[in-house]
Amino acid sequence: MTASGVKTAVEWLASVAPNPDACRWEWERHPLGVALLPAGVRWDVLILPARLGYPTLDVLQRLVDRPGPVLADFGDARMGFFVPAGTAGRWLGTGIRGAGQGTWIVVPHPGRASGGGTRWLIVPNGSGNLNDPLLLELAMHEAAAALARHEGE
Repeated sequence: MTASGVKTAVEWLASVAPNPDACRWEWERHPLGVALLPAGVRWDVLILPARLGYPTLDVLQRLVDRPGPVLADFGDARMGFFVPAGTAGRWLGTGIRGAGQGTWIVVPHPGRASGGGTRWLIVPNGSGNLNDPLLLELAMHEAAAALARHEGE
């Protein structure tokens, strides 16, 4: 990602913080390059177990040119797909959690390599591009079906 792309992504992400300047300061000075940001303002995050998340991301990347932002947590146990605000409150799915209004998530700086913690799999581009919940649901169904077929072999 270019320096101007990183700056745009930083500004977009920090815009949801109660104090965007403090958020940018935290990103620059925190050893892991992370900050806590509130979900439910511009985006929610759907959190999938990595076992389903990685195949879902593979399917999603075949459906769209560029998926919206996606995070992986420490240890690759879970993945977070950024979706439009309000999605988490309406989402039902076994094993899938939603971070929406009233929740906070750890968000790494979009231009720094993580120190082994949360990291971007798909970095936000700052345009506000998010994962479409309908396409994400279709991708999850296809990934789950493929996992079930594989387990049946």
